[in-house]
Amino acid sequence: MAEDVNSLLQRIGTAARAASRVLARTDKSQRAAALQAIAAAIRAHGPLILEANLRDVAGAVKAGAKAAFTDRLKLTPSGVEAMASGIETVSWLPDVVGDTEAEWVRPNGLRIARVRVPIGVIGIIYESRPNVTGDAAGLCLKSGNAVILRGGSEALQSTLAIRDAIAAGLARSGLPSDAVQVVPTAERDAVGSMLSGLNGCIDLIIPRGGKSLVARVQKEARVPVLAHLDGNCHVYVDKAADLDKAVRIVVNAKMRRVSVCGAAETLLVDRAGAGRLLGPLVKALLDAECEVRGDETTCTVDPRVHPADEEDWDTEFLDAVIAVKVVDGVDGAIAHIARHGSSHTESIVTEDRVAAETFLKEVDSAIVLHNASTQFADGGEFGFGAEVGIATGRLHARGPVGARELTTYKYMVRGDGQTRP
Repeated sequence: MAEDVNSLLQRIGTAARAASRVLARTDKSQRAAALQAIAAAIRAHGPLILEANLRDVAGAVKAGAKAAFTDRLKLTPSGVEAMASGIETVSWLPDVVGDTEAEWVRPNGLRIARVRVPIGVIGIIYESRPNVTGDAAGLCLKSGNAVILRGGSEALQSTLAIRDAIAAGLARSGLPSDAVQVVPTAERDAVGSMLSGLNGCIDLIIPRGGKSLVARVQKEARVPVLAHLDGNCHVYVDKAADLDKAVRIVVNAKMRRVSVCGAAETLLVDRAGAGRLLGPLVKALLDAECEVRGDETTCTVDPRVHPADEEDWDTEFLDAVIAVKVVDGVDGAIAHIARHGSSHTESIVTEDRVAAETFLKEVDSAIVLHNASTQFADGGEFGFGAEVGIATGRLHARGPVGARELTTYKYMVRGDGQTRP
């Protein structure tokens, strides 16, 4: 079976490489037209996509999946429309492929230009969320890349149905259907094949999932990796916070959607303002049906609070659970985040501009906010149309990965017979 899977993936990789060469020759208007055709096809295929998703959800429920997991898996008519609308939005955004970022002339007359180009073939490995299929395909096509998608086995039927719609849109626009491919098997060996690079067919791997998936990709990949790590996100409420504003932000950051990577997992409260802030914040969370696990001080404000243990500060709950701790000011919050955070998204709530600027400058995470919910950690909310993940590393790309982050550059040098002495 492993040999069969490897052979299948190699054929997919070879086809993707050929498609990437065709995409590299397309212009911006061709790619935009293809994306609009794909959006129309997703709407037309909506009933088939939802039918396939029902089968996936039923399978997950039968297997005993938790509610937060099925929430990530489930598609609705509005979700299908959001996928199509996101792809349309991407089609309208500025296209950076072919743009000259810088240009200069050397004393010897050589004219040098740094120009944006596609990466080539991107492999994306993700879990649960079938909507990632549409987002990833749209962004890769916008940036002139072919893509090989390996979604979670629990979402295979949904992913294949979305891929069928994408293929229909590509065919209508005259671009190769192999530009977007889905690994059509749940075999775990398929991931290993992708991580090998398929004999040079894959240029970049992007994992989007839990710690175990990302750890495996980083350990085994033989090609560059753009990692999307877990979202252990924090909200720090400073002594100078407006209470009403803080309650709105904290409850939204945690409870708007508990299963997204931008959901707040830890609330930090300034000790100097805890007498005014801690009780109302904890009560608001509990009243919103969120389990609160608190430090010793937090446990005194409401009998419904459970004692937190050390592991809670390092946990991405992805559920209606939050850890709450009292810290010594902005410096204490920064220190806690540095020790326990995952470099994803953090927010400070305060009316003190000095405290806000200190937090924004000193917290070393991909996204840092002031007086706003961590749930804004999303490519669509940043104006990117969609995203393929939140990159938490420090090289190439950081934060929401949109079309621009899926390009690289090359130098075009034009001369007139120059030789080097």
